[in-house]
Amino acid sequence: MSSSFGCALCAQDGGTLVWYGKVLRVVHVEEAGFPGYYRVIWNAHVAEFSELSDEARAACMAAVVCVERALIEHLQPAKVNLAALGNMVPHLHWHVIARFEWDMHFPNAIWGPAQRPRDLEQEAVVRAQLEATHADIRAALVKAETPDG
Repeated sequence: MSSSFGCALCAQDGGTLVWYGKVLRVVHVEEAGFPGYYRVIWNAHVAEFSELSDEARAACMAAVVCVERALIEHLQPAKVNLAALGNMVPHLHWHVIARFEWDMHFPNAIWGPAQRPRDLEQEAVVRAQLEATHADIRAALVKAETPDG
């Protein structure tokens, strides 16, 4: 993995590792109020999506879709948000966030002001589904990484 000195995503996994593949990894992010928050992180230090080859971009988006599908199937969110920002950490990564009508910020972005208090009971219901969600993410990504997958 190529890395860049001082890059947080080169130095650390960036969350709880769900899957580590040849070119990317998926982590679960512990963010208060957002139990269905994941990142798809390119392993090599790349700042922009356009720096990847066509094949690499397709592999990256396929992984994002695998995570999104698992979230929809297991967590049944009102919406799944996808974002690739990189202003704070210029290392290619996608945020894949299950959103619920009860979450603190819905329908606004998670980085904006809260609209309501946390619903710890609803968060616990989501957390109870994470193990199965992670298993499906791993299975889908292993299949996607296998040449005849």
